[in-house]
Amino acid sequence: MKPPRIEAWPNGGKIAVIVTVMYETWPTGKSPPYSPMASPLRDGVVDLQGISWAEYGGETGVWRLAKVLADAGVKATFAVNAHAIERYPESARALHAQGHEIAGHSYTQDQLVAYMTPDQERAMIDRCGEIIQGVTGARPLGWASPRMTPTPLTAEILAERGYTWHGDYNDTDLPYVVPTPKGDIVALMHSDFTDNRVLRGSPRDFLNVYCDTFDFLRTSGQAEIINLTLHTHFGGRPMMASMFAKILSYFQQPGDVWFARHDEMAEFVLSRAKG
Repeated sequence: MKPPRIEAWPNGGKIAVIVTVMYETWPTGKSPPYSPMASPLRDGVVDLQGISWAEYGGETGVWRLAKVLADAGVKATFAVNAHAIERYPESARALHAQGHEIAGHSYTQDQLVAYMTPDQERAMIDRCGEIIQGVTGARPLGWASPRMTPTPLTAEILAERGYTWHGDYNDTDLPYVVPTPKGDIVALMHSDFTDNRVLRGSPRDFLNVYCDTFDFLRTSGQAEIINLTLHTHFGGRPMMASMFAKILSYFQQPGDVWFARHDEMAEFVLSRAKG
């Protein structure tokens, strides 16, 4: 069900901005398949540099991004690997207390639902939801799969379990309602340009892309949306966090932007669909 034309966002906003922070972790002894290092190690060698690089997200990066958001007065959605908040529960509790949304993002970043049977996928989604609720006291309302790659059943499983949004879509600019046999769920688009696009480039490219896109969309004559996305283990580093702060400041200058958490966006879209 594609979205009806949206003339304006709440409070007369011309552009909606949803901030997505990916809070990820990998199993003990395993590193991400990417890093700033241009030369990979031989197979079978433990990449301690890669492991340390990824652990920055929970040790340091999440706290810096929380401060940038607090300074800007913006609430974000943190898509978390449940194991990340098992390891760093104090960070998840702090984010929840600050008004940010905590959403599901698998258990560890290498557990892709695309490789799972339906029963495995259901069990993993349930496990993540229980961990998030156990740490924060609130059950998650949204889900983004690792690699943003769902299965044909993901939306239905999420709707059955009371989720209101699903962030694995790239087929449209605006959110829309997906009907499933277990109920409706809102499809939210993922960003085409997350922070890791400049992993071996200039952080200023991240700033330029988002500011230029913002200027372009403000002249379109219709409601638009930007999903500003970054990761705690990369975007939380000073070089990227400084660009993030500049982007938020730039977005706030016109005064006609609706900053929404993903669950707030889903609630708005569902209310419109119901008339």
